[in-house]
This record gives sequence, C-alpha cells and structure tokens, in this order.
Amino acid sequence: MSTEFRPPNLALSTVGLSLATFMQVLDTTIANVSLPTIAGNLGVSSNQSTWVITSFAVSNAIALPLTGFLTRRFGETKLFVWATLLFSLASFLCGIAQSMTMLILFRAIQGAVAGPMYPITQSLLISIYPPAKRGMALALLAMVTVVAPIAGPILGGWITDNYTWPWIFFINVPIGIFASFVVANQMKGRPEVTEKPKVDYVGLITLIIGVGALQVVLDKGNDEDWFSSPFIIVTAIIAAIGLAVFLIWELTDKDPIVNLRLFRHRNFRMGTLCLVLAYAAFFAIGLLVPQWLQRNVGYTSTWAGFAAAPLGILPVILTPFVGRYAHKFDLRVLASGAFLVMGATCFMRSDFYLDIDFYSVAMVQLIQGLGVALFFMPVLSILLSDLQPREIAAGSGLATFLRTLGGSFAASLTTFLWDHRAIVHHERLAENFTPFNPNTTQALTQIGHGDSQYAASSVNAMITNQAYQISFNEVFYMLGFVFLGLIFVVWLAKPPFAAKAGPAASGH
Repeated sequence: MSTEFRPPNLALSTVGLSLATFMQVLDTTIANVSLPTIAGNLGVSSNQSTWVITSFAVSNAIALPLTGFLTRRFGETKLFVWATLLFSLASFLCGIAQSMTMLILFRAIQGAVAGPMYPITQSLLISIYPPAKRGMALALLAMVTVVAPIAGPILGGWITDNYTWPWIFFINVPIGIFASFVVANQMKGRPEVTEKPKVDYVGLITLIIGVGALQVVLDKGNDEDWFSSPFIIVTAIIAAIGLAVFLIWELTDKDPIVNLRLFRHRNFRMGTLCLVLAYAAFFAIGLLVPQWLQRNVGYTSTWAGFAAAPLGILPVILTPFVGRYAHKFDLRVLASGAFLVMGATCFMRSDFYLDIDFYSVAMVQLIQGLGVALFFMPVLSILLSDLQPREIAAGSGLATFLRTLGGSFAASLTTFLWDHRAIVHHERLAENFTPFNPNTTQALTQIGHGDSQYAASSVNAMITNQAYQISFNEVFYMLGFVFLGLIFVVWLAKPPFAAKAGPAASGH
C-alpha cells in the first residue's frame, strides 16, 4: 500500500475543483432568465427557446451515470481536466452560435461533458483531504451546490441587461481554462489505475433513449399539456420501454455501464433516497417562490432574485463550522435538523398572502438557509460512507444523476399541481359571482364605474390571483410534510458515516 497522495497546495487544488464545479452548476440556471432575449435575437418563439435548457438537461442526465465507467477507462484526473476544457470550448461555441439549432446543439455538448465534473470533484476532494477533514471538503462542495443555482439567474439577468447574452457563456472560458490548468498541475503524480472495460452498448443505448426521452417528457410536459399531446404520449412510451430494458440489462450484465448494484449498500440506498426527495422538494421551492413573486405579487425578475437570495447567506457562513464539527455529531441528527427547518419554512410559506412584504419573504428564505447548511454535507457523507474507495466516483455519479432527475420531476410536478389546483380554486371562487347576486352587481358597478367589461376583467384577474395564492399555499403545505417524512427515512441508515478515500489515495 502506498502512502496517501497529497497535492503540493491543498488550498489551490480545492479552489480549482470548486471553481469548475461552481461554473458547471451555475450553467444549469444562468440561461433561464435570458431566454426571452435569446429567442428575440435568434428569431424564434419563446417556446422553442426552452430547448436551450432542455438540451443541456437531457445530455447532462445521460452523462452523469456514465461517470463510473469513464473514470475506470480514463482515470479521474484526466477525465476531470478534459471535461472542464471541453466545457469551456462548448461554452465558447454557445456564445458564437448564429442560430437556435446551433445553440441547442452546443448546449447539448456542454451538458454531456459537464456530466462527470461534479461527481469527480466529490471523489477527488475526498481522496486529497485527510480523513478528519473530509467533512469540510464535502461541506464546501455542498455550499457551491446551493449558492451557484441562486447566483445563476441574478448573474444571468445582470449580464443580459448590461452586456449581451453571449457573455453568460463566454465568462466560463477563462474560469474553465484556469481550473483545468490548476487541477492538472496539482494532481500531477497522483497514482491512478485505469482499465479497459468493455463498452456495454445495450446499456448505453437504452440509457440514452430511456433517460433522454424521460427528461424531454419532464421538461416539455407542462408546455404540451401532458398526455393531451401525442408527442408527450409517444415520448413517454419510448422512455418507459427504454428504461425497463436498461434496468433489466444493467442488473443482469456482468460488466454494466452503470453499476446499479451499488444499491446493495444500505447507507448508499437510504442516503440517496433522502438526497433525491429532499433535493426535489428544495428544487420545487427554488422554482415556485420566484415564479410566484413575479406572476402574483408583481415583482420584477431582479427583485424576485433578491428576495430569494438570502437562502444562500447561512450556508456560506456556516459551511466551515459544519465541515469542522459535523463528525462530532451523529449525522442523522444534523440531517433531521435540516429537514425539520426546511419543513417549518414550507409551513410558514403556506400562510403567505398576496400583500406580503419583501422582508417577510426574504426572512423565511434566510431561515431556510439554516436547513440547507445542515442538509447536503451530512446526507452526502451518509450515502458515500459504505461504498468501497473504487466505487465512490460511480456512486457519486449515480446519486447526482438521480438527484438531477428528482429535480426535473419536482419542477414538472409542482408547476402542474400549482396550475391545476389554481384552476379548481378559480372555479370555486367564481361560483358566487353571478348577475343574480345583488352583491356582485354592486361590486361590479363600483369597480368598473359603469364599464361592465372592465369590471368583469378586473374581478376575474383578482379571482385568478387569489386562486394561485391558495394553490401556492397548498403546495407548500404538502412540501412541509415531505420534509418531515424524510426524518424517518434518514434514521434507516446505520453508522459509521466516515467517507473513504478514492482509489488513488490508498494505492489501490
């Protein structure tokens, strides 16, 4: 057994790895607020422009579970450096794209090469830090995971307003080159054992078809009115068949491209379940709050961003403490505390109303940050704790893939529920507004000052707003119970929860 590898400068290595991951996670949300501008400049409809998000999400979801196979083939360091460089190149190509077709193609490439970056960052950080400080490394990565999606829309909006939209992609180029140079230089001499596993073509093809089709269904379902659309029906059938074949094949093949047998580990199984469900609920909050502020409360996208931003304050402040002292506690207690706080903030939002002030919205976001600060690092430690060192990159890739898919499910499901319940409440609220009701007639006269058409449209707008508010409150009430339910799930994991080092670190 060789001694554990330490890079010449641990701080610089951490900066390089974290910067690349921040850039990649940022890119999942940075384009969202710029879509109207991109659509206008490239001469396409706003509906077509959403493929800029979908193409990235689809190829990223496909690439993530392949991380284990790719690390066995190329080694973690080489794969990370090349993925980061190719991400920078794809970002540059996105910036110079002259048509929507080109932009969608380059975004798909960007999403694919981004796939292994986060899981490998996790694996490399665990391998280069001594056992006592691995919690700190995971806490730092958790902070990046939380802050980047919040910064994305704010930064994207600011760049689009003050410069031009291609710069949301161009800023990645110097960051990516710097990060890949630093990591290549610091990890030089890190021992890695590579092998040439046979390519599981059946697994690969069914993964691409199944996951690709499922991601399209989840991204486009709401726009196409779900199963009223032949396109969604056909795509859903393709996804179901592709995933069924993929699961059967991967569980029976000797050398599968995605190692689903990792779920034999109890902590990986329970930790991943907690990560996926909690992240899905967290993602739903991050999606609904800014939309509600803009659609119903009348905020601009910038002010909605500012109201949501306090979520990132406590994770940034508390990360060093969580990383340093978390190992002194049972990680299940910390995770339970996180779920309790996030559940409580959901119940607080279930009492929100249309005239609520900025301070109240921002304060609940700030309190939720405490839950987020305590969530990622303990759950990541739990799910990685009983994996073998050589399984960490594959396990991290698989868990991140399922987490991403959980976020997509949450985005589709909560948006659908919010809209659907709003329609139900609109019908109930409108029942009492009839020409035969003297109170209605009097109210319409007062509102419209004699203009009945204006009065009717004003009342309808008020009812719609109230219906969406009631629906918003219901969705958050449900999310609160999701978090409380996860407290029971996390206690099904069993200590010890120390993450093991990667293969190079222990000379495997």
